This record gives sequence, structure tokens and C-alpha cells, in this order.
Amino acid sequence: MVAGHLQEKNGVYYAVLSYRDASGKRKQPWISTGLPVKGNKKKAEKLLDELRKKYETSSGTDGELSGTMLFADYMEHWLKIIKGSVEITTYSSYATNVTKKIVPYFREKNLTLAGLQAKHLQAFYLHELETISASSVQREHANIHKALKYAVQLDLIPYNPADRVERPKAQKHVSTYYTAEEMEQFLECSKDHKLALLFQMTAFYGLRRSEVIGLRWDNIDFDSNIFTIRHVVTQVTVDGTPTLVQADRAKTKSSVRSLPLVVGIRERLENLKAQQEKNREICGDCYNPDFLGYVFVDEMGNLYKPNMVSDAFQALLKKHGLRKIRFHDIRHSCASLLLKNGVNLKLIQEWLGHSDIGTTMNIYAHLDTTAKDVSAAAMSQALSLPEYNGGYGWQRTE
Repeated sequence: MVAGHLQEKNGVYYAVLSYRDASGKRKQPWISTGLPVKGNKKKAEKLLDELRKKYETSSGTDGELSGTMLFADYMEHWLKIIKGSVEITTYSSYATNVTKKIVPYFREKNLTLAGLQAKHLQAFYLHELETISASSVQREHANIHKALKYAVQLDLIPYNPADRVERPKAQKHVSTYYTAEEMEQFLECSKDHKLALLFQMTAFYGLRRSEVIGLRWDNIDFDSNIFTIRHVVTQVTVDGTPTLVQADRAKTKSSVRSLPLVVGIRERLENLKAQQEKNREICGDCYNPDFLGYVFVDEMGNLYKPNMVSDAFQALLKKHGLRKIRFHDIRHSCASLLLKNGVNLKLIQEWLGHSDIGTTMNIYAHLDTTAKDVSAAAMSQALSLPEYNGGYGWQRTE
């Protein structure tokens, strides 16, 4: 097995491996486990063992990796290599791009790793742009670039051809959102739905789907009248199997935030908590113990999973003839309502849990007319237009 040991750096465990590549050169990559040093030594050791096993079959010690191998085969090898060193959600995204898009295209081209050129990648991106967005192609490019960077590190190729490719420019996304009237109509139509409170909290607080589904009772402080976003639930596909990911973290550091419980939401949460306790008592051993502590579960204790929530949302819109939007657009609707009611972008950033004000401005600044109204008023005061004569028809000029 490939030699390796753990090393601490900046408070995080790194797996340091040692092996010789296909050409006999000594390699010693440092791979972040993503695990803080405190309290995670056993997890880090387990991950180290997994990495050592993976590198045994993919680092070149068995002669499999070389510049003469097909690029499609190399991408599949690279996917196995990085599986144990990235978050499961990240791996799922990589795997989808590699197995469904990149590998099928390049296997048909029969290109080797060493024979891959920038023009081949450019042709692939143009091919992809015929059916998917520029943003999606950028993600495919990022996967290819990272994989080829590793090939350069192993001396399998002399340079990274992805460095010489012009990435497609993604068009700026303009968010779709409901007006106040549409939001009120949506909430009225959903008031008797089993997910009514989930929809209401999403709309009122602009929560991400992973945040509202990940809400736990121990994140709600009824005494202080606040709740905290610090746990998320997402759903990914790993090696063809749908997988639920539960994590005590939010999307970014700024996503961890505390928000006030308004009277209407608090009352509904208290009633839901009491009802869940009754359900658990009635169901006894039949009540699902896997999701104890979660706020949004059904009568049998089963967690409302992400895809199910989105499907139920779309079915509700269709049933009541409401304008079709994405579930995530409820979050955008919340932001637009805050803006129109005079809340500044900095406060909206904190309410939504964006990492920085720049993110909020990029998404919502076009909706903020307050500053433009002030500028218009200032210009009207500073500059007087001549008296309007009532028309702009053809006039004879001397």
C-alpha cells in the first residue's frame, strides 16, 4: 500500500502520501481531509487509509496511469482518486459531469491524455453550449482543469491544455420572484397543505431549501424568541444511489445566523411540536427514530426530503394556477419584498445569510430603486427643463 501519514496544518488534518509515479519519480502530495484537528483524529486516520488504498491502484504504481491512456479513462481514474478527499456533495457534482458528459464525449473521440489539446477542449465546450448554459459549461471546465492539473503534477503531461482555452462567459442571471400579491395568494392556497409551515418559514425568512429542511428543535430557542440556522440537509446522487446528506454546517460561515421568531411563526411551531409528540406517542415503535429532533417530518417521523419538497411545491402551483417559479425563487421573493419596503441591502445580506454584500448586490441591486429615486430628485432640483410646448411633430427651422 502507498505510504502515508497525517500532518496538521492551519488547524486541519492533511493526508501526506508518498509513492513513485509511472516514470519512477517520487511524489508526495498533501491532501486536505477538511477535518479540524480537534476531535477528528479517528475520522482522519480512516480517510488516510482510504486514500492510501485509492492511490495504490491509481497513482501509477501499478502502471495504469500514463500519458498514452485514453483521456476518458484518465478522467474516470481521477474521479476515484478525489472521491475520498472532497465533500460528498462536491463529489456528486464532479461525478455527474464526468460520467454523463465528459467521458462519453471524449471516449468517442478516442483521444489520449497526452494527445489532448486546447482545440479539443474548445470543441467540447462549443458542443456543450448547444444544449446547456454557459454556467454549466464553466463547471465542466473546472472539473477538467482540476483533473489535468493533477496529471501535470504526476508528470503525465507537460502542461495543462485547459489553461489555453477561452472559457464561455456566463450570462448574468436575473432572479424570478413573486410580487407581494402573488406571495399572499401562494400562502393562502397553501395554508391547508401538509407543508404549509415549511412554505411559510421559507417565504418569511428567505431560507434555502437545505436550511428549512435541516431545521431542528434544538436550533429553536422559545425562551429567547430566536432560531438559528446551523444545520442543513441536502440530497445528492453518489454512484447512482440517491443519498441524504445531513451536516452541522451551513453553506458558508455567514449562512450560520440567528433570526427572530415572529408571533405567527412561533405559535405554529409550538403547535407542531406538540402534535409531533402526540404522533410519536401514538405510533410507538413504528415512529421513525432516524430523524428525531427535526422540525419538518411527517406523522410517522419521516423527514420531508429535498426533492419531495420541490415536487410538492410545483404540484401546488399547478393545482391553483399560480405562476410557475422555482422553490428557490421564494427566497428571491423575500428579498424583493424587503427591498420594496425600505430595508437596505446590508440588512438583507444578513437576513439571507450571504457571505458578503457583493453577493447580495449582484443578485438584487437591480431591484433597488431607492438610490435612483434620490438621484432623480437631485437632478430635478439641480437642472430645470425648458417649458414643454406640447408636441414633437415636424417643425420648420430657420
